[in-house]
Amino acid sequence: MIKTIIWKNNTVVLIDQRALPLAERYVACKSYKEVISAIKDLTVRGAPAIGVAAAMAAALGALHLPSLSPKIFQRKLFAICDEIAQARPTARNLFWALERMKKCFDQTKHLSQRALVDKLVHEAKHICSEDIEINRQMGKYGSPLLADGDNILTHCNAGALATAGYGTALGVIRAAHEQGNKLHVYVDETRPVLQGARLTAWELKKEKIPFTLITDNMAGFLMQQGKIDKIIVGADRIAANGDTANKIGTYSLAVLAQAHRIPFYVAAPLSTIDVSLKTGAAIPIEERKNEEVTHFKGIRGAPAGTKVYNPAFDITPAKYITAIITEKGILTKPYRASIARMHKGEKLS
Repeated sequence: MIKTIIWKNNTVVLIDQRALPLAERYVACKSYKEVISAIKDLTVRGAPAIGVAAAMAAALGALHLPSLSPKIFQRKLFAICDEIAQARPTARNLFWALERMKKCFDQTKHLSQRALVDKLVHEAKHICSEDIEINRQMGKYGSPLLADGDNILTHCNAGALATAGYGTALGVIRAAHEQGNKLHVYVDETRPVLQGARLTAWELKKEKIPFTLITDNMAGFLMQQGKIDKIIVGADRIAANGDTANKIGTYSLAVLAQAHRIPFYVAAPLSTIDVSLKTGAAIPIEERKNEEVTHFKGIRGAPAGTKVYNPAFDITPAKYITAIITEKGILTKPYRASIARMHKGEKLS
């Protein structure tokens, strides 16, 4: 299994997703600031993986604090968490993981600083291992939605590389494949950073799952030709009404899916759902640097001085989403009601 992120000898080791698929190399982060840099520059990416990285960054920060009074230790630790929270604004899992690390502190603050740091490190490692199990559960619930012989379109990378391992959207595909279903995946390249072409294609090749790479603007034509049976994507944040933020281009696919009567599924852990936001209009959308659009691998592809608009995500309204696959079951419309039931701990379908 692909290991995206591990804690080893008090160091956070990340597979360098910028280098894939040409090279499989790893980056060792020895300080929380190095992890922040890795989140910002896409060494690690994908909402669940960013959440794990954030938790480990907080643990690293705690590990390197000098001996302090409990009150000052708390102030320093929470300041570190607040700094990590600035790394990227859209992915809910980043903030969820930091909230969980702060909660861990609150529950163990009576301990000595050394014992407290051990608890924080253990919590970060637990968030990592827990994420893999959550993904497998999503695969269990989501795989029955995929039929033998299906042609599936996916967007960006929502596989093991976007998580601690196994994957969300690709995890559902992986689970169905492991059960013996013959599937074929259409992978759109996902401009401007090509997470589909570079990362999803790399994962599917390693897993020996048949796939075909297409450019983003081919998707509608394939749907028109009847070549797409299902669409499944991940998510970076889901509002209380089911509106979903995901990689830019997701909204276009959802609209096309409805026009062609193709089921459109979102696979995401419950930690991606932000019940504090009533609708997707409140989800912050990250804008990234111009060079992602004007250049590729350092080579300019647009005239100097070109004006660029580069939002990293878009919002897909809940009305276009057929179902949301979680580790506790399938959320169905009306999403506000099913998400509220989930939040109360009630059983999903």
